[in-house]
Amino acid sequence: MDPHLFKAQVRFNGGTHHWFKVRVDITLKDLKDQLNEINQELNPGDTRRVEDLQYARPRYLQGQKIMLTDDECVRTMFSRHYRERMFLVIEFEATLLRLHEDIINSLIL
Repeated sequence: MDPHLFKAQVRFNGGTHHWFKVRVDITLKDLKDQLNEINQELNPGDTRRVEDLQYARPRYLQGQKIMLTDDECVRTMFSRHYRERMFLVIEFEATLLRLHEDIINSLIL
């Protein structure tokens, strides 16, 4: 496997896990964009976007998830995951919300 790719799984709004691969040198915006594309493939026409993103190491500290708030958090996540290497997968929890523009456009005037 490419050392610059990690196996990951994501759950959108607490649903089913979906597998994907993520690059190590990704920014938070890039990661959210990638997850938005995955959601669009799974749910064509869904206008919701990733608002909040958390990660956890599989089967470790089950209740403890860490919110990804900026690029530094993303770099730290990959650094820890790479260093520990005892976990083969990064788990993400993504909260999908509709964009404000989509909500406003759907209102009847």
